Amino acid sequence: MSIMLLILLQFVLVSCAPPRCDPGFRGQCKPTVEEKPKCTDVLLSYCDDMPYTQTMFPNIIGHKSREEAEAGAEYLLISVVESLLGGECNPEIRMLGCSVLAPRCEKEKVLKPCRSTCEAVHKKCSHAFEGIEMAWPYFLDCDRFFVSDEEGCYDPLEGLKADQDLEPFDSMEMLPPEESATSMQFTYHSNAQMISTLKKTEEQCSDIARTYSIGRSMEGRELLVIEFSNNPGQHELLEPEMKYIGNMHGNEVMGRQVLIYLAQYLCSEYLLGNERIQTLINTTRIHILPSMNPDGYEVAVSGIQDNNYGDDEEGHHYDTWNIGRNNAQNIDLNRNFPDLTSIAYNRRKQKGHRTDHIPIPDYYWFGKVAPETYAVMKWIRSIPFVLSANFHGGDLVVSYPYDLSKHPLERNMLSPAPDDQVFKFLARAYANTHETMSNENAQCGPSRAHSQKGIINGAQWSSFAGGMQDFNYLHTNCFEVTVELGCDKFPPEEELSLGWHQNHEALLTFMEAAHLGIKGIVKDKEGNGIKGARISVQRIRHDITTGESGEYWRLLIPGIYIVSASAPGYTRAMKKVYLPPGMHTAGRVDFVLPKAAQEPDMQEEDSTIPSLDSYDRFDPYNQFERYTLMADLSHNREERAEKPWWWSYFVLPGGPAPTWLLKHY
Repeated sequence: MSIMLLILLQFVLVSCAPPRCDPGFRGQCKPTVEEKPKCTDVLLSYCDDMPYTQTMFPNIIGHKSREEAEAGAEYLLISVVESLLGGECNPEIRMLGCSVLAPRCEKEKVLKPCRSTCEAVHKKCSHAFEGIEMAWPYFLDCDRFFVSDEEGCYDPLEGLKADQDLEPFDSMEMLPPEESATSMQFTYHSNAQMISTLKKTEEQCSDIARTYSIGRSMEGRELLVIEFSNNPGQHELLEPEMKYIGNMHGNEVMGRQVLIYLAQYLCSEYLLGNERIQTLINTTRIHILPSMNPDGYEVAVSGIQDNNYGDDEEGHHYDTWNIGRNNAQNIDLNRNFPDLTSIAYNRRKQKGHRTDHIPIPDYYWFGKVAPETYAVMKWIRSIPFVLSANFHGGDLVVSYPYDLSKHPLERNMLSPAPDDQVFKFLARAYANTHETMSNENAQCGPSRAHSQKGIINGAQWSSFAGGMQDFNYLHTNCFEVTVELGCDKFPPEEELSLGWHQNHEALLTFMEAAHLGIKGIVKDKEGNGIKGARISVQRIRHDITTGESGEYWRLLIPGIYIVSASAPGYTRAMKKVYLPPGMHTAGRVDFVLPKAAQEPDMQEEDSTIPSLDSYDRFDPYNQFERYTLMADLSHNREERAEKPWWWSYFVLPGGPAPTWLLKHY
């Protein structure tokens, strides 16, 4: 039975099979003829300005027809890349993409674009994609879809370069490259645009500029610093280092914008041969952090946009006054630093008390430490900063330490630091060169009652603990002031240009103040630098300490001083120093310390002071590491769930999700 079923099945299969091709019967079967791909006109509308007119399908990434290419996320990307990247790298990215999607065809053969061109565009434009947190597009992979000169490649930007060569002749008003690359846009920069601008400035001034990250915000945004120096990335002996920090409160935005413009200005003016800027950069290492609170800024921008739908201007100001002030954990970053001022006040009754290099108390680490605060503290401790300013909004004044009142029951009480005269000098240096700050008629905000020509003691104005400027002064050698840039925390865009011009001269003058006072090296008899030696000034109870090579900087105003250098195991050395008015560079005062037994008075003084080991114990229980580990895990989970703002534009109905666009996929 089974044999009969098998025979029947074979018969059915044979009868159902298609007829074999028989030459004796015309038309019974037609031989398949594969058409060879031919050159065809370039019909992709966003590729119509390529330096050739013929292409071929399948293209280099496998699209079989023009219709298939037009329906892909790749073509969609090059069609919107100009608006996506804010006009940057256009038309280079678009033309590079066209050379892959609609490759050049000659003599019925596809030519591949040059790898060298792709690599040049990648170097120039990769940061623009990073700025919007998008991966470099896979179809612009220089190693996969581009070839070398030896393999017969062509330059897809050939026509573009020819046009650029002609432009200077066509338009005599065209800006030179160094100006156009760092031209200021007086509009608010998103976080992506800010990072892109800083990276572009670094690229334009690579000999004197460098960007680096000091960490990330709670929501994972980069805290990016741009540095200016004639040797970027290196500390130079006896060259002072200073820093500017903006946008500590996310809704106080003028400082953020002004610091972006300052970075562009330093770059362009250095290239144009401005002697003042060249001298400043060649003799000072300058660090600029435009935004310490990028998460808060995003919230503030959203709040402003939401309130723009209302017509009540007074209500708008009230509603947005504090939107975005704090970080993503709702922490006020300018109340989140260790309160060392209270410790300094409590020490006052101790003999030989010090107001410098006060260690961070262990209990601080068991509180809520914001990642932004932690990043800035590590940064401050890792670089020998001499001078600093942080920028705020809501008033028009420069405030200086202390920020915390010396009397717990008197909130607005004058509470001067030991270096009160130096701080007043620094504050006046900024206020007097600002266009309006020292003018009493221009004063606004709550500081008006106590400020003197644009400067004020912080505690006399508004006492609070855990501020950044007190932390700088009491924990390190750095002197910091707080600059309030205007009573409108988030002014309209049309005021950005005015804000830059009002602050431009003050920013430069303050940076030059890093060269006030004295500097030098403390050595032993053999010529070796002594690290951690103390530089003391008679009648100023605040010492500074020497760095790795025994070098120091001590900010002082003009006058006569008795300055001494001391270190455990060495004999104290003392010198009389005269600083005349009008000095533009720090006076050089070196010390040589002979070895000796520890001095009795020094031993007695040190017995009331925590040891250097205590100072070096930064986060001794790794509390912050555990905390950030949990935050990172939480952030990674959110990152997988949430897509960037541009994601929905590229998800086509019925098509595969273009996950190649995701940077962290």
